[in-house]
Amino acid sequence: MIVAFSVTPLGVGEEVGEYVAEAVRVVRDSGLPYRTDAMFTSVEGEWDEVMDVVKRAVAVVEARAPRVSVVMKADIRPGHTDGLTKKAETVQRYLAQGD
Repeated sequence: MIVAFSVTPLGVGEEVGEYVAEAVRVVRDSGLPYRTDAMFTSVEGEWDEVMDVVKRAVAVVEARAPRVSVVMKADIRPGHTDGLTKKAETVQRYLAQGD
């Protein structure tokens, strides 16, 4: 499964990069495949391990912020792995056909 999620601390001002970096550090240290972009971090693995990583990422922000907003989207597709790479490669292949 792939879960794309964002963790946003509320009530800490406009500069939230330090808080977000702590959440991404949890994902990075998990050893699971992941990608971070300007809006979301996507992490891939089994249900329990991915949800544990999301929970721990939220917890590190929650420890420092009075309120936390979490947005998640999941792609649950049993038997498929390396979706983070394969999905992007498929789109790039279709884009290349149109050039």
